[in-house]
Amino acid sequence: MTELEQRCAKAGLKMTGQRRTILKILGEAADHPSVEDVYARAKSIDTTISIATVYRTLSLLDELDLVIRHEFHEGHSRYELNWDHHHHLIDLESGQVIEFQNKELEAMKEKIARDLGYELVDHRLELYGKKIKGKKK
Repeated sequence: MTELEQRCAKAGLKMTGQRRTILKILGEAADHPSVEDVYARAKSIDTTISIATVYRTLSLLDELDLVIRHEFHEGHSRYELNWDHHHHLIDLESGQVIEFQNKELEAMKEKIARDLGYELVDHRLELYGKKIKGKKK
């Protein structure tokens, strides 16, 4: 049983073959797949899987906080496993989603919450931009 399957079982989720297939797709994804992407990839593994099963499973995984659902201003959701804390920069021209972590940013968010009298318990940060011409990474 994979670590993700163990997390699902611990959360009380019954592990069916189709759910295992969806978890495999998410675990191997190098991108942030949409429901349709997950469905197409799952269908190539298990021809009996339905898009309704993919929708239900992703919704359930989201409720259990095992995946994170993103909108990225595209009109549809994208999903990723909830493994590590990171943020996203979305290139408005190419649609590329760049993941990043930044210690200074983390400290600043904590300080802002504390200064306002709060303990930070959750947050999400998405940056949207256009590549500066002639500028390399």
